[in-house]
Amino acid sequence: MGGLVSTDVAHTVALVDHHCHGVVTAELDRPGLEALISEGGPPSDGETNFDTPIGLAIRRHCAPLLDLPPHAPVDEYLARRAELGTAEVNRRFLSSTNTARYLVDTGHDPAGLTTPEELAAAAGAGAHHVVRLESVAEELAASGVEPAEFARRFAARLADTVAATGAVGVKSVAAYRTGLRLDPARPTAPEVTAAAATWLAAGPGSGWRMAHPDLQRMSMWAAVDLGLPIQFHIGFGDSDIRMAEVDPTLLTDWIRQHRVPVMLLHCWPWHRQASYLACIYPNVHVDVGSVLHYVGPRRAVAVFAESAEVTPFTRLLYSSDAYGVPELYVLGALTFRLALDAMLTDRIAADEWSRPDAERIAAMVAHRNAERVYRLPT
Repeated sequence: MGGLVSTDVAHTVALVDHHCHGVVTAELDRPGLEALISEGGPPSDGETNFDTPIGLAIRRHCAPLLDLPPHAPVDEYLARRAELGTAEVNRRFLSSTNTARYLVDTGHDPAGLTTPEELAAAAGAGAHHVVRLESVAEELAASGVEPAEFARRFAARLADTVAATGAVGVKSVAAYRTGLRLDPARPTAPEVTAAAATWLAAGPGSGWRMAHPDLQRMSMWAAVDLGLPIQFHIGFGDSDIRMAEVDPTLLTDWIRQHRVPVMLLHCWPWHRQASYLACIYPNVHVDVGSVLHYVGPRRAVAVFAESAEVTPFTRLLYSSDAYGVPELYVLGALTFRLALDAMLTDRIAADEWSRPDAERIAAMVAHRNAERVYRLPT
């Protein structure tokens, strides 16, 4: 990256990836790999997901980890990947990132993915579970429950799941299901019972997909009662997202009512709104997650800088949001380190920060904030 690199701080500090998923354990062909390197899924006819910023970044930065030259042609990259096999590719890529801990959301299509423990073993690191609220509700619905009992049994099941997995946080994907334009008040028992009755009456035909505003509110307040950090998907995501409905400032009135840590994930293109919330509310924390590797290493510097404009450095975290393929872990760590280094270099060069201040802030953002907020064991 040429002139962007002038300190070693950001490139050597250990990371805590506070939001990620497992990686595929099966062997992947080209269509399978291409589907996983884009939020849009498989490419259209006549296109390839390797002709994207992330596809080019994979060939530039991941190819050398497979003993190939940078920019290796796609066919050579895929052939070498297949020759090494998925287990070895996962090991090489994950272990290259200097990530000390992974906080793994196990609620998104976990079949065929590594468990948190398997991910940790491949990386030579530690891992912790993050429980997805909607998954708990959907498992409860599928198991059979009366509408009037739904709220009580959800809260109990959530607590049991957290205890059984040792989870350090929970996650809401309300952004995908209803959007964030929700009544901030705790729902009443009649509201939850009526919503549960409507949902449960649809039975398996609904796919047990919880997408009722009052049930989303119920799950969010149950999480508040539990007291663990609550992650929210914000902004950039797949085709279920309606971008106008996932502005994090829509959560403002709900955030004001409690002090439980709120972790705003991804955030682009709402990263400046998320930064504002983190500036104003002491329980709000932000990252820019997977968008850094989707925009590519160069543009990642600008996006990260925008997310850090007014965010207190005690409330800025790292996540990769990697899912499915380990290339995303490599690019997540790489783009974050480059963006962090650019910020540190700029501040030191301008004599705004001392080098000790830069080193302290790098450690906070890279791992210490996550360790503190999630109360990770030391």
